[in-house]
Amino acid sequence: MEYIEAPKNWERLPGQPSVFLAGGITGCPDWQFELSHLLVMTNYAVLNPRRKVFKNTPEFAELQIRWEFEHLQKADVIAFWFPKESIQPIALFELGAWSKSFKPIVIGVESGYPRELDIHIQMKLLGYTNLATNLKELANKIRMQEHNLKHNFMRMNGWLNYIAVILELEKFREQRE
Repeated sequence: MEYIEAPKNWERLPGQPSVFLAGGITGCPDWQFELSHLLVMTNYAVLNPRRKVFKNTPEFAELQIRWEFEHLQKADVIAFWFPKESIQPIALFELGAWSKSFKPIVIGVESGYPRELDIHIQMKLLGYTNLATNLKELANKIRMQEHNLKHNFMRMNGWLNYIAVILELEKFREQRE
């Protein structure tokens, strides 16, 4: 596992899967630390938006929002966690935005989260029926996505190799003519 914490920029290594830890930061426990430890034996680059030091200024806020926006786009998987301590409206916004994308997302909702029922109903309507109820379950769902990403990568490489062979054969055919 490679651990990247805002504001450090991350650039992907070839074949390296990545997961963005989306969810509560303000007014809730540091669940990202716990989840990162549960992923330590994976190949993931873990992208954590929670900073050790956050200054509540407009300039600092813009840097944070830009970092999150860029790294949400870079990530292969987005893991959402909704802890019971706070509603986290920005995380709800991000969940709505990314749930309609083709990017794999995994979702966990702690029992007692104020909008727990809303998330379950909304996600069920979008086809997400198996939400995690604790961080260990969420980590398992993230690990399953790593397997899926590896399978898709291998399948894509197979197609790329096939295309390369076809192009070489076509080039050979043109040279003979």
